[in-house]
Amino acid sequence: MKIDDPRVNENFAELAVALSRAHDSALIEDFLRCLLTPAEAADIAARWALVKALKEKTPQREIAKNLGLSLCKITRGSRELKKPNSAFQRFFAIGAKK
Repeated sequence: MKIDDPRVNENFAELAVALSRAHDSALIEDFLRCLLTPAEAADIAARWALVKALKEKTPQREIAKNLGLSLCKITRGSRELKKPNSAFQRFFAIGAKK
């Protein structure tokens, strides 16, 4: 599927609804590990670690060194975190941490 295929949004929305209805973090984790390749799972985990590090005010160069991410990805995450009503901020508010 190409990124501009309307089915991307359709399937993404369906997946979001299914995840929101699960109410079982162990099931969601197991599902994600089945759905994603190990490399995709590591990439998503690194991006979440990036958001947490930005939230903790860790310097971007330190994040790049610790997580092996480009400054471009870190800057993008920083911009998203600063947006009004950011989805990142809302996830922190609902207690995304264990």
